[in-house]
Amino acid sequence: MSVPRAAKSPSRKSRAAARKKAIKKALKAKKQEREAATPEAIARFERRKAVVEAVQRGEAVAVVARVHGVAASNVFRWLTWVDAKGMAGLRDDVRSGRPSKLDPATVQWLYNSLTGGSPRQFYLEFALWTLAIVRSLLIDHKGIELDKSTISRLMKKLGLSPQVPLYRSYRQNPTKVRYYLKQRYPKAVEWAKENGAMIFFADESRVRADGHSGVTRAPIGETPVITDSGDCFGINMISAVSAQGQMYFECFEARMESQRFIEFLKNLRQSAGTPTLVIVDGGSYHKSKAVQEFLKGQGTNLGIMLIVLPPYSPELNPDEQVWNQAKRKIGRMSINTKKAMGDGVRKTLSAIQISISLVQSFFRLPDTKYAADLT
Repeated sequence: MSVPRAAKSPSRKSRAAARKKAIKKALKAKKQEREAATPEAIARFERRKAVVEAVQRGEAVAVVARVHGVAASNVFRWLTWVDAKGMAGLRDDVRSGRPSKLDPATVQWLYNSLTGGSPRQFYLEFALWTLAIVRSLLIDHKGIELDKSTISRLMKKLGLSPQVPLYRSYRQNPTKVRYYLKQRYPKAVEWAKENGAMIFFADESRVRADGHSGVTRAPIGETPVITDSGDCFGINMISAVSAQGQMYFECFEARMESQRFIEFLKNLRQSAGTPTLVIVDGGSYHKSKAVQEFLKGQGTNLGIMLIVLPPYSPELNPDEQVWNQAKRKIGRMSINTKKAMGDGVRKTLSAIQISISLVQSFFRLPDTKYAADLT
């Protein structure tokens, strides 16, 4: 039976080489500490840190670079240092650790791709930048494979957070939108101020018994099935809101048409107790001959003025938020009869109506605050 040989101990020469290497490493570390402690090095670190933190707060890279007087390429370089070593990686000569798979140029390309367009520009199927889509983009165009958790951390470091997007029709005419915002609406506001009128934004909508929203719980892998009566009854609604927090609404079963809209305008005028400026979309009954004749005659005597939003621009109407709020709540209700639906709709709209702060918040969105700024 053979006896295994004992492992050879390191030779004197190899031990000396290891000691020399350790001493050299320690001396280099001390030198880095001394250099990092100089006022110049500290100032560079603080500047880099301020730039990175500004980007991580969500400020645009181009704006941060301009404000701090640095090149955008440097900003992306510093972001890769943070990705590899954390904030400590911003110190002079501290670059040890696992290197990032993304070089500064790739980080800059990715940032510009995500903030400058949609996945469809890269012939991807969806219109939203999900983690999976970003992962596919890096694989297809740069040959870099990262897991979703790494991409999520990278998005945070780039100051890109998950947000619900605003949708706009590609058929919207920017020239007409600018004319409305810069001329049509301001002139209408002047009329309102001269006549002591209240300004309302109005809109109509409809809910159906077979309309549901939200999520429910079910065993993993089993899609839940929600049963209903199969009846397709519904109810129509019209509402008007002001920047001061007032809200008026009506519910009805018949479809909206010119005469019903005229009655709503008269009821709104009576409830407000003052002349009214009403802004609506381009629905056919808003511009019908009957409505125009009413506005020229009785509407003028009552002090009612109507203007129309640019085509395909629902985001400019704060009253759209009434339906966003209402339909989320109504869609979760268990409704079996037409009466139950009517009661649920009126209860939901009444709850919105009494919340003045909620109605006022409809005028604080990026696309609707113009309506509050001029009133």
